[in-house]
Amino acid sequence: MRAARAALLLLALPLPLPLAGCQLAPVYSGGQAGPAQAMLGAIEVAPIADANGFLVRDRLIQRLQPGGAPRYRLDVVLDDRIIGFGVRGDNSIIRERRTLRARYRLVELATGEVKLDTTASADAGIDVVSSEYAVVAAEATAVERLAAELAEQIVARLALLARAPVPRTLP
Repeated sequence: MRAARAALLLLALPLPLPLAGCQLAPVYSGGQAGPAQAMLGAIEVAPIADANGFLVRDRLIQRLQPGGAPRYRLDVVLDDRIIGFGVRGDNSIIRERRTLRARYRLVELATGEVKLDTTASADAGIDVVSSEYAVVAAEATAVERLAAELAEQIVARLALLARAPVPRTLP
């Protein structure tokens, strides 16, 4: 039994060596002084239309923690859709799917150059019950969760952009 464990250990020991050359690095390395946090703190978030836009913008500002003079502007346009599916015998909807999609652009203020132009999306399912109040409350809660999820996706993508480029070829 001990010999089998020792043999297994000797076989498994060289496995991590190829990973040493893959140049993986934490996105937020360096903490507050790191490149990701420095870039995120230099982004101002432009106003976003509608109540859902207010929620998304608020979550973005919380995550980015902007400070000092901005070097970039984040422009976000939202698309909010609710689709009903599942039908009862009386042709009323049983469930809804709410999708919140954001198209966002990161613009360098000094040059006007677009550094990033992409999308993020999140969706949630909502049960439609007999109480209209419960459905409205569920939709509002879903929008709050979707706004937080979109902000997380956007900030994660921006942090990746700030990180130094990693070579695409493995050694």
